[in-house]
Amino acid sequence: VIDIQKSFKARPFWSELDVDNWQQAQQQLIDGCVERGIPVVQVFHQTTDDGPFDPRQGLVTTLDEIDISPDLVIHKHRHSALAGTPLLDWLIGQNIQQLLISGLRTEQCCETTARHGSDLGFSIDFFSDATLTFAMTHPHSGISYTAAQLKERTELVLAGRFARIRSVPEFLADKP
Repeated sequence: VIDIQKSFKARPFWSELDVDNWQQAQQQLIDGCVERGIPVVQVFHQTTDDGPFDPRQGLVTTLDEIDISPDLVIHKHRHSALAGTPLLDWLIGQNIQQLLISGLRTEQCCETTARHGSDLGFSIDFFSDATLTFAMTHPHSGISYTAAQLKERTELVLAGRFARIRSVPEFLADKP
């Protein structure tokens, strides 16, 4: 569960537009994993630049919308939760070979972690409905992309190459 932290609410692009749907899917995925005995790892992004991702600002904490009691908490400084953190060693030590990716932001830290995990040989399930992102504007063309378009693009580039795209309802329908 990647970067579901209050830091994002302090960013100018934060939007409540898709939060309710994301929160419901994210919570269902967390709860479904707990019920199935699947370890839950929570990842926090942090920086040292006095911004909202700097722990000294008090925002590198779980969003109030989510109830989570992770088996492991990781703090990262790069986009991938596997880069420069103890996560890889922990996964190997737990004999975990499959990663279920969810959190914030779809096309950034979630996608980067999925790609990195795939390159390391993990089987990746990417839950777009349990990821959240925000509209963006291309820096050169000025074209604006909705959060839904960014999610669709992420699914396009991950599917069949780096990850299996799944929905939380599909996961919950699987027999534990």
